[in-house]
Amino acid sequence: QVQLVESGGGSVQAGGSLRLSCAASVYDYTINCMMAWFRQAPGKEREGVVITYPLRGRTVYADSVKGRFSISRDSAKNTLYLQMNSLKPEDTAMYYCAADCRGRWSDVPADFAYWGQGTQVTVSS
Repeated sequence: QVQLVESGGGSVQAGGSLRLSCAASVYDYTINCMMAWFRQAPGKEREGVVITYPLRGRTVYADSVKGRFSISRDSAKNTLYLQMNSLKPEDTAMYYCAADCRGRWSDVPADFAYWGQGTQVTVSS
């Protein structure tokens, strides 16, 4: 069983920055598996923010966050990071880390086997 633990959420003013962390309980998980950050605002569907699959050399960002958000990983810590800059009120949501190791690419939340508990990001204007 893989556990994902997010941290780093909080409240910031528009234009500010936050860095989210997702720590995986399995070694090399952040490298060998497809990982993603999703977010869900109240009353809205869960949407993909960024999906990455290092073994396939593929990373895709949502258009709404391109140029503002970026991911990185610390393999030694089995941790995936989401750096969020120039935050906007519309970025306010619960952010979830997700992972799947079944070898397929997907941007559909239901295709991810493992999820963290979520971390809240609130951006005020």
